[in-house]
Amino acid sequence: MAAYTLPELPYDYSALEPHISARIMELHHSKHHQAYVDGANNALAQMAEARESGNFGAINKLEKDLAFHLGGHVNHSIFWTNMQGHGPATPEGEIASAIDEFFGSYDAFKAHFTAVAMGIQGSGWAVLSWDPVGKQLVIQQLFDQQANTAQGTVPVLQLDMWEHAFYLDYQNVKGDYVAAFWNIVDWNNVQDRLAAARNGTSLLLP
Repeated sequence: MAAYTLPELPYDYSALEPHISARIMELHHSKHHQAYVDGANNALAQMAEARESGNFGAINKLEKDLAFHLGGHVNHSIFWTNMQGHGPATPEGEIASAIDEFFGSYDAFKAHFTAVAMGIQGSGWAVLSWDPVGKQLVIQQLFDQQANTAQGTVPVLQLDMWEHAFYLDYQNVKGDYVAAFWNIVDWNNVQDRLAAARNGTSLLLP
């Protein structure tokens, strides 16, 4: 029985237009995300076979495969819910106060997050995370699907910077894609994720 399944989107593929096209959303969700789900389940199945046979010759590769594909599944599951086709253009309430507290202002936060997104070399994500050790929000670059973020931090806002997320709409002009993202952030979702992280729970999936 598969451990992971593709979650349904909380909106239609066209809901984020004109900022992200329905075509990109359909391909991104039904093809790319599905591939991560399949990859994670396949890695688990091969690990089970290794335990049954006692042959662990490929275990290092399988561990890396699981980290990559499960990372892709979790990252995308958060990303879909971080966006919406309507709502406040800027954060309000608790999330606005937290951004002011940890970054000085929304404008400073936005500039920092944008610089992190634009500075990713190759494929990866820009991530706003809660650090439960320092009890603060931090912005991180996530390389590929699983590398370079601090252990234990809880993502609350993610921006996919892999080319498949934007190339059909923006080609290689990543700056326009990042600018468009700010028009569709679901700040209520980000606030809910921050509240859960502060309470010691991880609202990773819908």
